Amino acid sequence: MPANQFTRADYEVTADFILSRTKHRPTVGIILGSGLGGVADSIEDATIISYDDLPNWPNSHVIGHKNRLVIGKLQGQTVLVQQGRAHFYEGWTMQEATFPVRVMQVMGIKTLIVTNASGGLNKAFGAGDLMLITDHINLPGMIGQNPLRGPNDDSLGTRFPDMTVPYDPDLCNIARQVAQQENFKLHEGTYLYLSGPNYESPAEIRMFKAWGADAVGMSTVPEVLVARHAGMRVLGVSGVANGTNEANTPGAEITHLDVLQNIAEKCAPKLIAIIRGVLKSM
Repeated sequence: MPANQFTRADYEVTADFILSRTKHRPTVGIILGSGLGGVADSIEDATIISYDDLPNWPNSHVIGHKNRLVIGKLQGQTVLVQQGRAHFYEGWTMQEATFPVRVMQVMGIKTLIVTNASGGLNKAFGAGDLMLITDHINLPGMIGQNPLRGPNDDSLGTRFPDMTVPYDPDLCNIARQVAQQENFKLHEGTYLYLSGPNYESPAEIRMFKAWGADAVGMSTVPEVLVARHAGMRVLGVSGVANGTNEANTPGAEITHLDVLQNIAEKCAPKLIAIIRGVLKSM
């Protein structure tokens, strides 16, 4: 068996641990990206569990990730929220980075909402905008870095999962309606996943645009692959931390702290509205 290839029994150990620590039985999972951890602050009757306490659970060492689960009620739904995610670039394997999604699966969670901070490639995007993810490009996966690589457990999902419609159309429609009701623009487009951790060069940005990508980031797609393999419904939303990616501007420098500030100040309020609206309509 390849290194770091978990079994269903590993997922069940962690799932049982979580369920033993809370009275809640979540049906919706939410993964919060950089600068978006405040979404969890409004969860009612919350159980909070540190990642350090969870068997096999990967920790993030990136600024802006609180590394804890928040489980409780939000807009009438019982949710499990990840305040922070592990990334492949931190040294975790793909199986380790997506371990939480498998745990959600064996806990009985049927819907996953994934969020992230991204760089805008589409010229129509500005800093602080939101992009509804309608499709993605999995560049690391094309060269073998795929969380589904290795022996397949048929009890978790099929060997060759279809990715024709990775993001649930009904959930996307609800998100569109919420944005319209709240009177803000919700862009739509294709999210390009890169392993990171470096930001992109101008030549790379030109190439990604030619491929049809609208935003670029360093997370989300591996989690979506595992969720779809598990049969979950998925909604994905990107917070655009900067407009047409600043790597196009000679002399411009992108920093992680700038990303966090833009996301927290400009994207988070709109994202909270999307999440609340979607949960309320489910």
